[in-house]
Amino acid sequence: MSSGHDATTYEIAADDEAIHSAWDNTLEPVQTIEPGDIVRFACRDSTGGQLGPDSTVADVADLDVDRVHTLTGPVAIDGARPGDVLEIELLEVDHRGWGYTLVLPGEAELGLLADEFPEPALYVWEFDGDVARFANDIEVPLDPFPGVLGVAPAEDGTHETFPPRSVGGNVDIKQLTAGATLYLPVAVDDALFSVGDGHAAQGDGEVCGTGIEAPMDVTCRFDLRSDLSIDQPQFETAGPFTPSGRDEPMYGTTGIADDLMTATRTAVRNMVDHLHDERGLDRSDAYILCSAAVDLKLNEVVNAPNWVVSAYLPERLFPAERRRST
Repeated sequence: MSSGHDATTYEIAADDEAIHSAWDNTLEPVQTIEPGDIVRFACRDSTGGQLGPDSTVADVADLDVDRVHTLTGPVAIDGARPGDVLEIELLEVDHRGWGYTLVLPGEAELGLLADEFPEPALYVWEFDGDVARFANDIEVPLDPFPGVLGVAPAEDGTHETFPPRSVGGNVDIKQLTAGATLYLPVAVDDALFSVGDGHAAQGDGEVCGTGIEAPMDVTCRFDLRSDLSIDQPQFETAGPFTPSGRDEPMYGTTGIADDLMTATRTAVRNMVDHLHDERGLDRSDAYILCSAAVDLKLNEVVNAPNWVVSAYLPERLFPAERRRST
């Protein structure tokens, strides 16, 4: 329901006055816009600049976790009211040429197999065109997206950014790439939208706790939809639904259990084993690759008492001579 006014384009730098690391509906907006306007957000990496291209694993232990999920915003959308739906069209998502994947120490309990990977790890990725280079000549396609997109919650006080919420936030939906449209239920006046946690690539599941984390610029067009009524985020996207954006040969491992989280852990553990035993990666690198490029899928949830989760490894990541199939 954009008002028909001439759209204005704003740019918001990721300076100290325009960032925050918690949800709070009392935050002052850094910009107020009208429906139909466009905003280009500069976003720091998810640690708020604590890591850089020259960082080492020693820097992981010194991270200030209170600065994790440094978000740019909030932006107020004039006229937004609780019960409305905020439409966010992702026009451009641009990384800045580098990224990293980290594994926090096991006691941080971030990661699907945190109890099995107690030591911190860090891999700084070299970007080359539309791929990121990994160990053993593995190449991961780049499809950048913001992991956190959300509006302020109705509940008063400050709230952690780690859990996703019905008003969005840390959804980590890797298909929210340029061209996608996200719909969020508005919970407070003016919506108060923020964005960050850029990922240059990620496997569905983000199983080690991070994707390919990267600073980036996110350009969005905003509109209000009083004709819609939703309780949680919805979206439209053309993918990518596989790392290359097309059907491609995969190697899969399964997890079968009477609990979906147990099944998921088993599927990933079996993929780590496969990458170590059959593809020559050390176990830490295997875990990192699973987070960056292996997709989890629910194969069935109707045949009680057991459910099936599978992890899908694209053969295209490997040099042609080392693929199982082509």
